[in-house]
Amino acid sequence: MTELDYSRLISILTNPPKVSYPVILPDFFLDHFVLVPKFEDFIEDLGKLARQGGGNLMGSEQFIRRGNDLFTQINIDIVTAILGGSKVSSKITVIENILDKVDHLIIGGGMSFTFIKAQGGNIGNSICEDDKMDLALSILKQAKEKGVKVHLPVDVIAADDFSNDANTQVVDIYHIPDGWEGLDSGPKTNIGFSFVIAQSKTILWNGPVGVFEMKSFSKGTIELGNAVADATADGAFSLVGGGDSVAAVKQFGFAKKVSYVSTGGGAMLEMLEGKTLPGIQAILD
Repeated sequence: MTELDYSRLISILTNPPKVSYPVILPDFFLDHFVLVPKFEDFIEDLGKLARQGGGNLMGSEQFIRRGNDLFTQINIDIVTAILGGSKVSSKITVIENILDKVDHLIIGGGMSFTFIKAQGGNIGNSICEDDKMDLALSILKQAKEKGVKVHLPVDVIAADDFSNDANTQVVDIYHIPDGWEGLDSGPKTNIGFSFVIAQSKTILWNGPVGVFEMKSFSKGTIELGNAVADATADGAFSLVGGGDSVAAVKQFGFAKKVSYVSTGGGAMLEMLEGKTLPGIQAILD
């Protein structure tokens, strides 16, 4: 990053524009965010620069601190968390950390089948982490003890092949026929999820609820996006993060209809896991 780029970024941090979400950062910042091999080094340098810069840069430190406080508050005050994707194992720590901070936990996508099978459901050929079924039951038990309402799909769009042109049918998620696999959330599930989201004031969304890359199995994720967008329009704060989630909101035109889209999916998950990120640590040290 050039000295000019640093100056421009400091200018943004010191005098943040008064705009509505989502905030769109300049291309030079996004380019470095995505491409710099060790972006943590840049962030740490920025934090040190803010602390060492005296009066002119003090605003940037205060701005970063305010941003950290805001994210921490969001992390604490989350009402509804939506977790999708294929694997429970990739989000174990996230789930365990947010159970103390949410009222509702929506679990969709491929990871939901591990929970369904663990409870005795027949999931056909659907993806499942058999070695995580005990963990799934433990998560459900912990959620109940903490007063968190867990919402799992009740029906799915099942297919006889992993293909956009496969034969499909809507089936109860606990009774998926052998030889069929769930590839998208069903109509009853979409209505139920949308109802929960409509009542939410703060929404975290990480992970799709179907194989949205294939048109035949994109409706569930689109319906979810519509629900989050509608809740945001009604005053909720919505945070979308994670590679697949970001791709989905961009593909279906929701990026400007939610409060904030985090392109640092891995960083966002680490924050939700309770870890302190390098840039924040550099500021707070």
